[in-house]
Amino acid sequence: MIFEKYLQEKESFVFELDNVIYPEKDYFLQVYYLFAQFIEYGEQLNAAEVLKYMQETYQEAGADDIFAKTAAKFNIPEKYKVNFDMLMHSARLPLKLLIYREVLNFLQSIVLERKQILLLVSGNPATQLNKIKQTDWNGLEKYLTVFFTEEFEPQKDALKLILEKQELKKEKVLLIGNSNFAKSSASKCKIDYLDVNELFKV
Repeated sequence: MIFEKYLQEKESFVFELDNVIYPEKDYFLQVYYLFAQFIEYGEQLNAAEVLKYMQETYQEAGADDIFAKTAAKFNIPEKYKVNFDMLMHSARLPLKLLIYREVLNFLQSIVLERKQILLLVSGNPATQLNKIKQTDWNGLEKYLTVFFTEEFEPQKDALKLILEKQELKKEKVLLIGNSNFAKSSASKCKIDYLDVNELFKV
């Protein structure tokens, strides 16, 4: 397994959250389902049609402005933006978010080796904290140390500041990510970087 050499070499493992620990679409699509149910009750719209549109829009163009696009399509009053945002920040999902199997194996191996797991989380802290709470961690949650990039100023230096705060040796740290932010942060801090997709290769 690709992570075995890192387990021997490294002491601290920093993970991003979205599309690294779990597929972000699993969160968005459940929030869209809940919103479609809510709007069916509030405006007598067909929940299945609203959900289908939101799913297709997300798959084609991502999550940006999805409320505005859906509202325009179905003439949904702007007042429901508050409800949509509230669901996005604090929805209780019908199903727990499941960690990628390969990543779960990696996390469990890190814990067995008694090494450190840190989460470096970008984005709205309320939404991101909700995602963390709604994830099925398989008992690993007590081994996590979580940092939100918004807690740091400037945000782009979050990783550098975490390394300093935790007194981590750069050569003993691995960042596992799936974004330009993670890649550039690792490069800037001179620590090793592993694209999470490498874990999914046979």
